[in-house]
Order: sequence, then structure tokens, then C-alpha cells
Amino acid sequence: QAQLMESGGGSVQAGGSLRLSCVPSRYTTSNLCLAWFRQGPYKVRQKVASIDKDGTTTYAGSVKGRFTISEDNAKNTLYLQMNSLKPEDTAMYICAADLRLGCATISWSAFDYWGQGTQVTVSS
Repeated sequence: QAQLMESGGGSVQAGGSLRLSCVPSRYTTSNLCLAWFRQGPYKVRQKVASIDKDGTTTYAGSVKGRFTISEDNAKNTLYLQMNSLKPEDTAMYICAADLRLGCATISWSAFDYWGQGTQVTVSS
């Protein structure tokens, strides 16, 4: 049973926008630090953004200023707003969650839970 369920992926042209959502099934977003990873065509996995339990956010340099991570605790949902998308943003986007206070420095394998991913394809 998936612990995290992502949605919102799709195909867009460069310069377009998408908003990804992630809903945890076992815990509430307020009890988790959460992150978005992406895995591109060459299977390299990159942490895109994270949000700690206190709301502190961190971003990869390649998306800073274009992507925004946020959570709506009332809806128990994590979001990733992606603007000004580029072809190099094409990847499977995967939500990850951990019970620790912060996860800015936690690597992929150290997270407690992962989703199945949602595909984002950006065409030029």
C-alpha cells in the first residue's frame, strides 16, 4: 500500500506550469517533513525541494525561483508549484516523507516513506 500518493504530472511546453500534489495516507502533513525528488531519463535522482515541520523550505539551485514547495495541513496535502518549466525538468517526480523534524539534508534512502511518482514531460 502506497504511503504517499502523487498526482498532477503531465506534458507541457517549455515556459508552462504544473502543480504536483502529494497526499500521505498514514500520517498528516503537519507530522512529517516532506520533500520532492525527481529522477530523469538517465536515472539520476535529485532532491528538488523540501519543507520541514516548522515550515522551513529548501530548494535545489536549478529550480530556485521557479518552483515552490508548500503544504496545506487542512487538506493534508503537499504541493510543488512548478513555473517556467524547461525541457531539463522532464523527470519522474516522487514525494518523500520522514518523521524527523527536518529533512533538508536527508538523502533519498534515509527517508521513511516514498510515493510511486508522477511523470512530468516538458517539450521545447
